[in-house]
Amino acid sequence: MEKKKLRDLETTRKALLEATRELMTSCEDCDSVTSRAIAAKANVNQAMVNYCFGSREALLYEVFKLLLVESQQASPELARLMSADIPPKERVIFVHYNMMRLMIANFSYSRAVTKYILLNRTNDMGMETLPCITAHFAGRKTDDECRRITFELTSLHELAVLRHEEFKELCGLDLTDDSVLEKYVRETVELFLD
Repeated sequence: MEKKKLRDLETTRKALLEATRELMTSCEDCDSVTSRAIAAKANVNQAMVNYCFGSREALLYEVFKLLLVESQQASPELARLMSADIPPKERVIFVHYNMMRLMIANFSYSRAVTKYILLNRTNDMGMETLPCITAHFAGRKTDDECRRITFELTSLHELAVLRHEEFKELCGLDLTDDSVLEKYVRETVELFLD
């Protein structure tokens, strides 16, 4: 009986993930992708969203993570560069640039999940560049200082994506332009890592 419950729960989780993905890719406004709409699309009870994921926002975040994995798999160049022997600071720039680029290109997802990430960050959420930052400082900063720098840099970049239209208006930087985005990321990483 216990195996059947686990299998049913996993089936429900998969249905919720797929329904959320479909709704997010077809919506004009991510606010319309409610728990009720997700549950209806997945043909499950609305309470299962919270039961399986904790919240609608956590479910959206899980779908966003799947999108990240798929984009990395779809780009052999990205995978190659991720494993290339480049200095840690350059790897931080590369990861943040590509993450921001993906978030801007999929803004309906990122708008929905960025607030959640910013307000619920954990040691494993959005801290992918911590090993690179730790390697960059090579003992000149404590682990806690490296964690704080990673937290601050990542949060700054996520906020810049979330407010990229206002950023363009207020600062004159169009982060949807790849060359502007790369320059912005390089400059902010330099500020944090120099």
